Amino acid sequence: MRVMRSIATTAVFALAVTGLAAGSAIAASAAPNEGEDQYVVLFAEGTSSAEAQAAVEAAGGTILSANTAIGVATVVTTDAEFADQAADQSVIEGTAQNRVVGGVPDDTAAKQKLREDAVERETRVTPEEAAALGKPNDPGKPVKGAEPLADLQWDMQQIDATVDGSYAVERGDKKVTVGIIDTGVDGSHPDIKPNFDKHLSRNFTVDIPVDANGASIDGDCAEEPDQSCEDPADVDENGHGTHVASTIGSPINGIGIAGVAPEVTLVNLRAGQDSGYFFLQASVDALTYAGENGIDVVNMSYYVDPWLFNCIDHPADSAEDQAEQQTIITAMQRALDFARANGVTLVAAAGNGASDYTKVLSDASSPDFASVPGEVAYVRDLLDPESCISMPSEGDGVITVSSTGISERKSYYSDYGNGFVDVAAPGGDVYDTADLKRDYKAGILAAYPAALAAAEGAIDENGGVVVPWAVKSCDVNGKECAYYQYLQGTSMASPHAAGVAALIVSAYGERQRGGLTLDAAEVEGVLLESATAKACPDPAAYTYTRILPNGSTVTATHTCEGTTESNGFYGAGIINALAAVGG
Repeated sequence: MRVMRSIATTAVFALAVTGLAAGSAIAASAAPNEGEDQYVVLFAEGTSSAEAQAAVEAAGGTILSANTAIGVATVVTTDAEFADQAADQSVIEGTAQNRVVGGVPDDTAAKQKLREDAVERETRVTPEEAAALGKPNDPGKPVKGAEPLADLQWDMQQIDATVDGSYAVERGDKKVTVGIIDTGVDGSHPDIKPNFDKHLSRNFTVDIPVDANGASIDGDCAEEPDQSCEDPADVDENGHGTHVASTIGSPINGIGIAGVAPEVTLVNLRAGQDSGYFFLQASVDALTYAGENGIDVVNMSYYVDPWLFNCIDHPADSAEDQAEQQTIITAMQRALDFARANGVTLVAAAGNGASDYTKVLSDASSPDFASVPGEVAYVRDLLDPESCISMPSEGDGVITVSSTGISERKSYYSDYGNGFVDVAAPGGDVYDTADLKRDYKAGILAAYPAALAAAEGAIDENGGVVVPWAVKSCDVNGKECAYYQYLQGTSMASPHAAGVAALIVSAYGERQRGGLTLDAAEVEGVLLESATAKACPDPAAYTYTRILPNGSTVTATHTCEGTTESNGFYGAGIINALAAVGG
């Protein structure tokens, strides 16, 4: 959590737009009609319903729905000059393209085109690599009193979330709810279903078939099982969100694994596309919904697209792009503030860019989504860390988590920075090995949706696993089985911290209105104070060496700054579930 100094943000307030459609946390916006564009519009504090409508109409738009908790509305327009005209309205503080693009992909045979994170899927080794490592799909050795795959969960051992550790003291409380703001959660997965609250879950997204350049994003909606662009709130066609949810709260039920907090309640607050994109409107709606519906902890293993870093005045950006990035910063901060003020502990992944966020950086990946024809990413050099930030990881009030490998070193891919990282947690590092070659078992094992496993060719028609990086586990009677996959990333580290935060609420929370609650600042304090302090490596400039599958060698040096008590690699230290609950 880096406290922003030079970027203006706005305090939490409720926009007086009660006459507009929908409630304060709106449903997903439908795709626009041909010739229409959608914008997310940010209003000034205290703007009335009449003022908001008048301003939008004067700019050439129509309000579709409003998030009244933070003063944001979804607007549709056919006017190409809407953004410029909106800037002239005194009650409108900013606009951003709402990335909802209709159409059918050129390649309709493709179900979807996932924007795969190459870092996270480094666990997907070849059969030859797996053979050299030993038996693939290894369920590990039995651990007395533990789940069948517990031996493979080095991550839980690292943070003392085991049968002899935190499970013996605190497993979580059903009254404690954890929101997974991600690509969705497979509520039917046998190692998630017992703790999953479908009634409270929501999907704030609409599938995007193609971008403005015609590239396939989420695929043709007609090829969906329900032939709809709107997925149910218990579906995950990407797998990322299900993996995250499993790490947080897979139950102790005799199948597969157990999560950090195996008896808490899991809630899907979907803000991510099937393809892995996360846009502004869905993100703020998920956060305000969490604040209004008693969610205790949210995990955010993503950044808000299309800008990796949102800059308010970078010279390479157009005036419209600068305004859009300021809008993303302000709207996200309002949503984060609203959620935290309503008792939500905010946990986010640091990122997989292997960069020090406190230094001047470059970005060649943004914008990563084409909202107008011809839009492509371009190079932005000399990004000032004081005026260019990534959201939500650099938002005020957010607990930012870096990743560790099996040896407790900072993972080779993990972003870092003294004052940026709050705590560290196991996220995996497939190159944290004696021979410097990748080992998928150095990743994080968690739930894998069966439908996705079949679609990706990880299992055969008989349900047998046919890839080395996936594992099948069944109950003692062999009647109920589930699948698991290895992934790595700060996306996998963050849910470990979110799980410990849920344990803290369970152990120390106050009973209110049928649930448990604990101020987010108190949760953060316990989480950081109970972490196991870890000093910077000696020397502080640590060189990572990786021998890639093609035989080439790659090296990179990251420099850790700070003290044992607080530094850029580990923040306050590696989280510890047992210490957090008084063990």
